[in-house]
Amino acid sequence: MTSPPPSSASAGIGVIYVEDDTAVRMATLQSLELAGLPVQACADAESALALLRRDERAVLLSDVRLPGLSGLELMEQALNLDRELPVILVTGHGDIAMAVAATRAGAYDFIEKPYAPGRLSETVLRALDKRRLTLENRQLRASLARSNGPVLIGHSPAMQALRETLANIADTDADVLIHGETGTGKEMVAQALHAWSRRRERHFVPLNCAGLPESIFESEIFGHEAGAFTGALKRRIGKIEYASGGTLFLDEIEGMPLALQAKLLRVLQQRVVERLGSNSLVPVDCRVVAATKDDLALASQQRRFREDLYYRLNVVSLRLPPLRERREDIPDLFQWFVEQASARFDRPVPDAPPALLGRLQAQTWPGNVRELRNAAERYVLGVAPDGGEPEAYAPSALDARVDAYEKQLIEQALLRTQGQVMQAAELLGIPRKTLYNKFAKHGIDPDGYRG
Repeated sequence: MTSPPPSSASAGIGVIYVEDDTAVRMATLQSLELAGLPVQACADAESALALLRRDERAVLLSDVRLPGLSGLELMEQALNLDRELPVILVTGHGDIAMAVAATRAGAYDFIEKPYAPGRLSETVLRALDKRRLTLENRQLRASLARSNGPVLIGHSPAMQALRETLANIADTDADVLIHGETGTGKEMVAQALHAWSRRRERHFVPLNCAGLPESIFESEIFGHEAGAFTGALKRRIGKIEYASGGTLFLDEIEGMPLALQAKLLRVLQQRVVERLGSNSLVPVDCRVVAATKDDLALASQQRRFREDLYYRLNVVSLRLPPLRERREDIPDLFQWFVEQASARFDRPVPDAPPALLGRLQAQTWPGNVRELRNAAERYVLGVAPDGGEPEAYAPSALDARVDAYEKQLIEQALLRTQGQVMQAAELLGIPRKTLYNKFAKHGIDPDGYRG
């Protein structure tokens, strides 16, 4: 069952409302408060800006016509403070061109007077939820910067339980075995264990056990002395010894050659390592975190993996759920990856509309979180996904036909209403804000349909 998201009100996010008409301001204030929304009301833009500078945990709701700075000028200055601030503009003048321009300039929504109180509350609630997600992602980035470790994103019960377990075991020396499909983030969890432990100041040493030829694996993990074999010109410190004081991460442990599993078991039991070509034992103090996509219990029964090594590694066992089992985390994960990709590629952060997030949540994601991250990067770059991957947002012939039909319906509605946007929106059964966005998308000028 999907857990409900935390309410915006409980997250401490409120509304800064600007309206110079006292009667309208008091009526709207009462309506929003009855809906359970925390509101600070202002009579002018200057007061609202002062509040915004003091409190980022807010959304802005403003009338367009104000004394002094207009609502549009207020929006411009507010977005200069924070480009991701949701701004809802209210007007009683039905200026379609202004509505479209404001939407393009960054307005979250645009509402015409008179409006139903329920519609205003619904719009504000959506803006508050968007703000909550933005601020949570910023907090995660700040946490990452402070800890120099990974961020584990997700509000699903599985992720909450995982974070709680990691917090309980991070500062112990218990070895850990992580189970999870490809792309679920096993190395990320291992990094979190390291970053949250007292070993964080020493090395985190990853080794892919399936990525090395057996001929060099032993030297890579245990090290060697000069002259131990042809080509060994000088001493080499192996991964285990290099990880002493820190964490050794053995990814795809099922790929470790059977002949070397006995040597690894000795290291785990005695905490000493013997380099190739040496008779000396070197003490090591490293925490071992192993990861596998296989069922090691079954592999040990089938003699594909040493049973004694399996039990030695399996002191603490963690299971990472595949993305399809925690679909409620997909919107947060996608937004996080979009923001990371936008910063890396120096691109603006594109909005992720609810329809897109719904399509993403419907995907099976066989590549799990790694595949979702790649999809987010392509979304930022405007590149269609590869043919073999889920077409979560790729344009297609069907999309083009749907767009053409949508444009035709909008134009027919404008013809029937003689360019009256409010009536056209009602005829189409969509919010006016959505219709404004579609005007921009299809290059439609409603003024051209007025009689």
